[in-house]
Amino acid sequence: MAVDNIRDRYQAAGHDHLFTFWSTLEQSERESLSRQLENIDVNRVNRIYKKAIASEKETAGPEPIEPLPVGACESIVNDPASEKRWRSEGLQAIARGEVGVLLMAGGQGTRLGSSAPKGCYDIGLPSHKSLFQYQAERIARLQVVAEKECNKPAGSVAMPWYVMTSGPTRRETEAFFTKNKFFGLNSKNVVFFEQGTLPCLTAEGKIMLESTSRVAVAPDGNGGLYAATRAPIPLSKSINSTVLSDLTDRGVLYVHAYCVDNCLVKVADPVFLGYCISKQADCAAKVVPKASPSESVGVVARRGEKFSVVEYSEISKEQAELRNSKTGELAFNAANIANHFYTTSYLKSVESFEDDLAFHIARKKIPTVDLKTGEAVKPSKPNGMKLELFVFDVFPFTKRFAVLEVARNEEFSPLKNAPGTGADDPETSRRDLLAQHKRFLERAGAQVKDGVEIELSPCVSYAGEGLEFVKGKTFTRSGYVENPEELDALL
Repeated sequence: MAVDNIRDRYQAAGHDHLFTFWSTLEQSERESLSRQLENIDVNRVNRIYKKAIASEKETAGPEPIEPLPVGACESIVNDPASEKRWRSEGLQAIARGEVGVLLMAGGQGTRLGSSAPKGCYDIGLPSHKSLFQYQAERIARLQVVAEKECNKPAGSVAMPWYVMTSGPTRRETEAFFTKNKFFGLNSKNVVFFEQGTLPCLTAEGKIMLESTSRVAVAPDGNGGLYAATRAPIPLSKSINSTVLSDLTDRGVLYVHAYCVDNCLVKVADPVFLGYCISKQADCAAKVVPKASPSESVGVVARRGEKFSVVEYSEISKEQAELRNSKTGELAFNAANIANHFYTTSYLKSVESFEDDLAFHIARKKIPTVDLKTGEAVKPSKPNGMKLELFVFDVFPFTKRFAVLEVARNEEFSPLKNAPGTGADDPETSRRDLLAQHKRFLERAGAQVKDGVEIELSPCVSYAGEGLEFVKGKTFTRSGYVENPEELDALL
C-alpha cells in the first residue's frame, strides 16, 4: 500500500501523529514504519479502545455472581463408569481424525530465570525432558492408543498440533522443535502461529510510538488466540492459509486447547473430549476443586444468566467460604485451569461477536518518545495502557457450554514461580509428576518402595494404561523408563 494511502487511513482514524518524525527518518526506517502501520487494523484498535473504556466506566450495578447451578458441572472423580464411556467416545473421535490440539505457548520462562520459551524448560526430571517434549510424546502415545483400541492401522491416526507462540518466542520455539526432530511427531502435523499484538495507547486512546520510527506494541492476551487463528500462518505455502482453514482442510471438528506450563496436562484428553461431544458442547472448561477458600484462582461460575470466569478478587470472603449444604463442598469450587474444548465451528463463529468482547485495560509504564522533541521517555509512573483479551472472555457468548471437574493431583500442577519458591515451581512440578507415575504403577498392581522414584515416559503410558504386566512386582530402584522392558531393571 502506498505511504500516502496509509497516512490518509491513519489521519481519518485520528492517529496522524504517528508520522510526526517522517521527514527525519532514513529510508529503511520509513519502510519499517510503513510495514508496521500497514499491518495494524487502526479502526479495530479504535473500536477495542472505545469498548474497553465504556466497559470500565459502566455505571450500572454489576450482575450478581452465583455458583454454578446444579447439574452444570459433572465430575469424573469417583465415577469410573462415566469416565470409561466418555474415554471411548473421545478415542473414537481421535481415531476418525476429528481432533486437533491447540497449545498456548507464547510465554517466556522469565520468572524461572530463563529467557527461553517456557515450553523448553526442564523441571528436573530424571529424563531431563522439556515440557514441549512431554506434551509431544503424550500426543504420540495417544495416537497409538486410539489405533489399538479402535482397530485402526498402525500409523494411520494423527492429531495436528497448533503451537501458538509470541513474537519473542517464535524463532526459538521453532528452532527447539527442529533441533529435537519434533520429538518424533510428523513435522507436517505441527503448525506454528503467532499470538497477535495491539498498539499501546495513551489514556486518550492515541497510539504510542516506541521510537521515532516504531509503534509501541504489546501481546493482546491469551484470548488473542481467536484472532490469531484467523490470521495467515507465517511461512505457509498458501498466503491464505490460517489455523481455521487448516482445521477445515484436515476435517478436524473438535479442538483441545491448553497452556504450556502444566506438567500434568492430558493433551487431547479423550475423557474430556468424549464428555464434551456427548453434551454437544460448543465450548467447555475443565476445572479442578479449589485447594482452599482463599486460593488465588479464578472460578467458573455464573455472572447473571451467563457462564463466566470470576476472578478471585471479585469474590467476597463470605462468598469464597460459602459451602453447599448437601455436599459440604465450596459453593465457588470450580477452579479454572485454562484447559478448554471448542468445536471448530465455534472457533469460526467468534469473529461474529468479537466486537462485543471488552478487552481488559492494564495501565503500564511504557517507554515512548516526546512528540515535540523526539527524545526517548522512560516514565516513572504509568503513562499508557495495554489491552488484553483473556481466553475465557468468550464463555458468556457460548450457547452450549459444559464444565467437567477432574482430580487436581492427576491433572493440574502449574509452573509459575522460580525454583525454591515452594509452590507452583519446578520442584513441585517434578514431585507431582513422579507421584503420578508411582500411582500408575500401584494401580496396575505393583508395589513401589518408599523413596523410590520412577519416571515413566509418556511413550510407555499416557494415563496409566498398558501397565498390566507389572502386577505383583515390587520396584526397589529409582530410574527413568523409556520403554516397558526397562522396568525389570528397577525391581
